Amino acid sequence: MGAVLNTVYNNYLAAYSPRQLTKYDTHKKSELRSVYNSIVKLNKDAPWYLPTTNKDTQHYAVSLKENARELHNAIAQLGGLEQDSMFRKKSAYSTDTEVAEAAYIGSDALTSTSPEFDLEVKELATPQENLGHFLPDLATTLSPATYSFDISINDMNYEFQFNINEGDTNRQIMDRLSRLINNADIGIQANVAESDSRYALRLTSDATGVPANKAYHFRVSDDHTSKASGVVGNMGLNYISHPAGNACFLINGEERSSSSNHFTVGKLFDVQIKAVSPEDKPVHIGLKTDTESITDNINQLISSYNSFIRSAASYLETQSRSRQLVREFSSIASHYGTSLENMGMHLQDDGILSVNDEKLQQAAASAGNDLSSFSVLKDFSSSLLRKSDQVSLNPMDYVDKKIVAYKNPGHNFISPYTTSAYSGMMFNSYC
Repeated sequence: MGAVLNTVYNNYLAAYSPRQLTKYDTHKKSELRSVYNSIVKLNKDAPWYLPTTNKDTQHYAVSLKENARELHNAIAQLGGLEQDSMFRKKSAYSTDTEVAEAAYIGSDALTSTSPEFDLEVKELATPQENLGHFLPDLATTLSPATYSFDISINDMNYEFQFNINEGDTNRQIMDRLSRLINNADIGIQANVAESDSRYALRLTSDATGVPANKAYHFRVSDDHTSKASGVVGNMGLNYISHPAGNACFLINGEERSSSSNHFTVGKLFDVQIKAVSPEDKPVHIGLKTDTESITDNINQLISSYNSFIRSAASYLETQSRSRQLVREFSSIASHYGTSLENMGMHLQDDGILSVNDEKLQQAAASAGNDLSSFSVLKDFSSSLLRKSDQVSLNPMDYVDKKIVAYKNPGHNFISPYTTSAYSGMMFNSYC
């Protein structure tokens, strides 16, 4: 039963929650209690409505909640949870972003010299690759039947079943298996490779690096499968053509390794390596100047706001109340419109904020370390933070729904066990 539930949760994670979690997605008991109390209070006087069974509407509601959470986290990462910390986040630079990108994750209050280091990438972390036999696009030698095989990955075992009919070719079967594995979304990508008019099924793990205490990331077999066996041997699906490998790199001349191409350095920098360094040309990573960091922070805030507006606007044709959501967020930006215009930000008719980089850089340079001139932007971000929390708490407020009955205002009792048909959306990962 536990394995079944884990598979269900993985499906919801893949379908509705693909975004990366941050430290702001963890909460204290008091914070979770506050969220719960807010939901109970919200539902005390809320009218009764019929839960929607429309899949598109359900996806829209979950998407609203997730996009609001992402906007909240983006503002929090800029220091928006504390007014005095807003826009003081340091930004990192890389002298060659084609080889490595970096983000600063350390404290914004530096007490010593600015941290920096040289990075030379020798090898990238690689996934496991299984490459089957190259077969001609002729009728398969396997007899018509229902076949199955098992893939073991992440301590889970998945069985795949499919039919082979009379006259099916090797290419048709490979295409069928590729779609079957990709649609399962178990951490393996499948595709059909071609060489000299012959075809082979290639399986590649999403995970990189040498697996701990194992010789493989995944294993394909049909030794103990429930249906007919033989497809694994016929197509060579269990042959590991390229074992997974670790990333190798030098930091200030000291050799390091990692199972992933994404790692942290000294709890100060979040690094993503993308290519091998040119010979004797290390990438230098350090911190940008205060003016550049302030500009980056503001651009990140505006980008997060615009991303939310675009996501909400994408539902204008199918969800009528999404127009209200766009209008409410646009009105927040409009309230600070004149002040934002003076700093190089212009509110367009569709609610999107455009940025004049030159004007913004001039404003940041004239401010220096004194961020009082950006108080309007701090107020703007605080308003966005409150609104995003409201949307995250009750995304159903922006969904068309059929009202069954209105409660008598002021004469209701709290029902802590009947908060909402959608109260599960208060949890990340929907578990």
